This record gives sequence, structure tokens and C-alpha cells, in this order.
Amino acid sequence: MNAFLPRSGQGGGPHTSGEGGTAARVTPHFVSLPSPVSPSSLRLGTSSPTVKRGNSQGNGGHRLGSATTPPEDKPPLPAFPRAWCGAAPPFWGSGPCLPSGGGAAGAGSPRSPAALPPRRQGRRAPVPALEAPCPAVPGLPGGAGGRRSPDGRRKGREAAAAIMRALPGLGRLLLAARGWGRPPRRCLSAMARYGTEQRGRPNSPDYRLYFKNADGKYISPFHDIPLFAGAKEDKEIPAKRSKTTANEVLFNMIVEVPRWTNAKMEIATEEPLNPIKQDTKKGKLRYVANIFPHKGYIWNYGALPQTWEDPNHKDDVTGCCGDNDPIDVCEIGSKVRSSGEIVKVKVLGVLALVDEGETDWKIIAIGVDDPEAQNIHDIDDVRKHKPGYLEATIEWFRLYKVPDGKPENRFAFNGEFKGKDFAVEIIKCTHEYWKALLHKKTDGGTIKCMNVLVSGSPFCCSEEDARSIVQSAPVPVNGDPVSPEVDSWYFFPK
Repeated sequence: MNAFLPRSGQGGGPHTSGEGGTAARVTPHFVSLPSPVSPSSLRLGTSSPTVKRGNSQGNGGHRLGSATTPPEDKPPLPAFPRAWCGAAPPFWGSGPCLPSGGGAAGAGSPRSPAALPPRRQGRRAPVPALEAPCPAVPGLPGGAGGRRSPDGRRKGREAAAAIMRALPGLGRLLLAARGWGRPPRRCLSAMARYGTEQRGRPNSPDYRLYFKNADGKYISPFHDIPLFAGAKEDKEIPAKRSKTTANEVLFNMIVEVPRWTNAKMEIATEEPLNPIKQDTKKGKLRYVANIFPHKGYIWNYGALPQTWEDPNHKDDVTGCCGDNDPIDVCEIGSKVRSSGEIVKVKVLGVLALVDEGETDWKIIAIGVDDPEAQNIHDIDDVRKHKPGYLEATIEWFRLYKVPDGKPENRFAFNGEFKGKDFAVEIIKCTHEYWKALLHKKTDGGTIKCMNVLVSGSPFCCSEEDARSIVQSAPVPVNGDPVSPEVDSWYFFPK
């Protein structure tokens, strides 16, 4: 190990010292240190080692004071907080840069860490020693204290605060950079709070994807996952309409269909606990067609929980009733999501689609964890940062049912996208329709309202009932192959 130490020489200079009228100029040079010292063996609270000045007759001007500091009387070595053990400490020693010379390996020897200079040797002033040793408090990182219990966490925070108060400026800065003294992070991502469980055979009519929360309870994604991101699951149905605005609110999105896939996966609104399943028609699985130049769905497609487009209500904008489903979302971020994933999204705008005579709003949103989310805040930002994407969205919805022999879909507002404020108002309206559904204030028809966590709902069931529903579904097995016809391309004039 090499250390950069000042060397004494004859002559004047800005850094001089002498005895008996002689002056010594200090110039840097490297000396060899035979053995490194483990930082875990060091102790706080030392003073600078003793340095004995030599005379001008033959010792080169300076000599380390091994003769005046016997090995048995060595001062204690500096120590460092436990968080630095096992890695290089942020500074060496506590005294000034020491000159090199002969002598035994005592406390003032170059072999002692107390004699080593700070980093960037000779360029900066050394860091002074701590006034008091580091307190040994249970609960510190790496210690034997109970970090997992509330009492252990409290003691850990108190210990971190005590160390921060005891440290000088640089040491405090280094500990702060490691995260000491900060409040613990308790937030979880939306996906971390929920899980899924597959039942049945993928790519078959009996496939189901059930949902669990962080406590392991089986839940309904339609009713038990809150609409507003960050809201609590276990609460009564709000009696008053939300007063949130587009600038204040984020939403939870349930991903049904990942981008670039064709299987028409959807929340089974007419089944208990509303799992995700693949839609069927006349007993056959449904897939969306590939309309050139697109492949499958061109966004991550899904729905907002706790919303419902009421088929008993005629929309003032479209003149048509709702489609009896949760409101749909097109997530336009750069990530390809997974079916059943819960994504926290911010709303950008909305498209009013009239699908076979039913109102079918399409919310345009982006996941807040997406790399592009920091640049996209409204529908105009989509045009700026993703040119052509909105036009492709209109074309996709206009034509996607034509390969099945159905007419083209039409749009309200002549296919114009509305901004986020308008979109949030539409979401709030569908949320009110959902609340009326769970209060039995409207006819839900064949909609299944069974839930586990909405305590104000007359449809709330027990955990045991929910578990029995899932366990009665077919056990998961390997999936069937997908027909090659799904990859066919269709061409239509622009």
C-alpha cells in the first residue's frame, strides 16, 4: 500500500518549520505501507499522534516520534460508524499530514492509520477527529437490534439522529448520502399491492385470472381495487361525489390486453369475483384482427376499476346508452405490460366511440412509471411526442370489427379527442354509476357485484366464500397452442 506523505528538505518555502534556526521545506513523496488496516478495528475519539522534531545535525529535519510514544502507551486508533465497516472509511486519521522518516511502527508511524493523510493527499485540510465515540445503540444497520419491530425501528432512528448530531460536517454529509436520518419508505407500487392466480387452461374458454391483494385475500378487480390511486381498499362507498380535478388525481388501471397481442381478454363482469377471461362468441375464442400496418392491440388495453357505463342511461354527448362495462383505457407508454397488471396512470384525454350503437368511452392515459410520462401531460403532448399515434388509434377503432363482417364504428365530436379535464369528468360520472350499482339504486341486470372489501355494499361476501369460488375453478394446466390464423393481416383502403 502506498501513501502520499510530505517529505522534508532544506530550503525556504511557504511551508517551513525548523529548530535551532534551520528551515525545512515540505515536499510530497510516496512511502510504502506494508500492511493495510481493517476499518472495523478502528475506534473513534483519538487525538493526533505525537511528532518529535529532529535537530539539524543528521536526521533530515523531522522524525516520527516512536521514541516518545512507546507501543504500550499508544493512543487509541480512530473508529468509524458501523455502516462503514467492511468498506474503505471516508477519511484516514485525524491529525495533520505527517512527515516521513525513520522509527518503529508506533502510533506515529506511517504504518499506523492514524498517521495516514486524508484523500487527495496534501491538497485538502484533514478532517478532525470526533469529539465523542459513536454510541452503541441496538437497531443500527448491521447490529443485533430488532429492525423489524416498531421498537427496533424507533431505536434505529434515534441512534441515527444521535450519530448525525455527533459527526462533523463531512461525516454528516457522508452518512446522509447513505440514507441515514431519512424517514423510512413505506409506499408500495400498485402492482406490489396485488397479485394474480391463474386457473384453467390458457388459450381455452375455461381460463381465468383471479386477483389477490397484499393480505392474500381473493378480491374482485372490478369492485375491490380503488379507482383513485393511493386510496385505501377497505372503505365504505363514498356518499358524495369526488371533487378532485385532473391536475390532482391519478387512477389505477387494470391491464387486460398487453400491447401487440390479439387475444380479447376482458374482466368477466357476469361472473363472481370478476376474473379476467378471454371473450368468446358462439363457443369460440375471440381475437382482434391485424389491420395493416398494426399487430394486435396498439396500446396496453384495460379498464378503470369502480367505473361502469350504465346501459340504462343515455349519454348527452353520444345520444347512446352505455355498453354495460367498466370504462376502457388505452395506456400509450413505452412498456409492454402484462395481463392482470395494476398500473398507476395519469389521464391525458378521451375519445368518444359509438360501438354498435353503444357509448364506449376510450380513455387515453400513460403509466406514471413510464420513462415518457415526465414529458406527456395532456392530449396535445401526445401529438407532439408521439406524432401519428392518435390518428392510428382512430383508424384502429374504426376498422377493428370490419374483418368480422361488421360495419365501421363511428365517433362523437367527429373523431376529435377531448382533453384531460373532460376525460376526468367522464370518469367521475361512470364512478357515480358504479356507486349506484353497488347501492342497488339501479338495475345491474346480469352484472355480478360480489366484493370482499367494500364494506358499505350489500354485496360484500366473506373471505371464505371468495376462496371457495376460486378453488372451485379448474386447476391450472399447460395452455393450448394458438391458431396460426391469428397472425393473418387485413388490408383496407385509407
